[in-house]
Amino acid sequence: MQEFSRRRQQLISSMQAGIAVIPTAPEVTRNRDSHYPYRFDSYFYYLTGFKEPEAVLVLIAGPEPKSILFCRDKDVDREIWDGFRYGPEAAKTEFGFDEAYSITQLDEQLPKLMANQPELFFSLGSDAGWDAKVSTWLNAVKAQARTGVQAPAKLIDVRQPLDAMRLLKSPYEVEVMRRSASIAASAHNRAMQAVIPGKWEYEIEAEFLHAFYSQGAQAPAYTSIVAGGANACTLHYNANNAQLQVGELLLIDAGCELDGYASDITRTFPVSGRFSGPQKDLYELVLASQAAAIASVSPQHHWNAPHEAALDVLVDGFIHYGLCQGSRDAVLETGSYRQFYMHRTGHWLGLDVHDAGEYKTADGDWVMLQSGNMLTVEPGCYVRPADNVPEHFWNIGIRIEDDVLVTANGHEVITSAAVKTVDDIEALMRQHA
Repeated sequence: MQEFSRRRQQLISSMQAGIAVIPTAPEVTRNRDSHYPYRFDSYFYYLTGFKEPEAVLVLIAGPEPKSILFCRDKDVDREIWDGFRYGPEAAKTEFGFDEAYSITQLDEQLPKLMANQPELFFSLGSDAGWDAKVSTWLNAVKAQARTGVQAPAKLIDVRQPLDAMRLLKSPYEVEVMRRSASIAASAHNRAMQAVIPGKWEYEIEAEFLHAFYSQGAQAPAYTSIVAGGANACTLHYNANNAQLQVGELLLIDAGCELDGYASDITRTFPVSGRFSGPQKDLYELVLASQAAAIASVSPQHHWNAPHEAALDVLVDGFIHYGLCQGSRDAVLETGSYRQFYMHRTGHWLGLDVHDAGEYKTADGDWVMLQSGNMLTVEPGCYVRPADNVPEHFWNIGIRIEDDVLVTANGHEVITSAAVKTVDDIEALMRQHA
């Protein structure tokens, strides 16, 4: 809990004065009496470590800083049906808050807590229901103006300071993400050994779910992409219901969530256990582009440097294999490479798969990478049938993605246990055959 307490203190210090209101995510009904599996709000969890629904964190900065939790009451009867609840008293002790109240007191307490605070930190616009609640509380404070009570004069998006904090992973966060990466990497290796022609994409997805849960992950970090053959050319394919065929490649983009933190790995490999010539050509091109991108991950480079490095390698390869025509500069200028590579090379990673944090400064420059950043590096190549494309490349979709920590002197690939060279993939698949 010291980690979460430190974060609250850091946010309070950055606020200097005022009040912050950070609610967790609501429960969402799936159908009738059934809910989707509950997942807390990332900002709320980042500051509390508290996983129950119906909770709100309030932070007060200034001469007498304090942290206050509003949560569900202890209710033994409801626990029979829904499971354990901390209740305010236990939550205060276990999670290190200065005060804790029943969530039923929220409407009564918030106008009092907002009174005479100079600034309100809140994520306005992220949820219409909470926007309405905050507006009601502010109006209740303003109604006391004749008695000398003042409402916050300034509204600040609390996500701005939190995004900057979340970009730099603490040693605790890095350790959790290494464990998440290790589980996901073993799942990818397991999948390579499970694949044979005739199996179905959903059968391979089930291998991932087994590997995730059996090793302690609480959930997939996102809906797994298990895309055989032409399906791999659809970037966000997730039907996962096609049968795997001889001679196809299988692209799998899958990661798990452990203690709130995501891993995100993509591997592409041959269903039959051996790459064909054209498959190998394009696969090794994407692998080389990823190596160039990863080499550009360090505090000496800006955010876009890995993408630029990957793109240079890919474009040269596209020209070499007849996918693009002209010089590298011409292909880059016209953007003709986007027919085969239409996404960027990575994103921040953390509590969210596409994690919080800016990619550009207020001046419009790319942010410089810093020790403690965690990002993905994921170039790809997707060749749909077209008149301007050599037929032997049709329906080849390849993406190779790893999770990379920026260190003081360079980088660490925390997902390196998932095999990815042609020789290693084919050797691993032969073990199963």
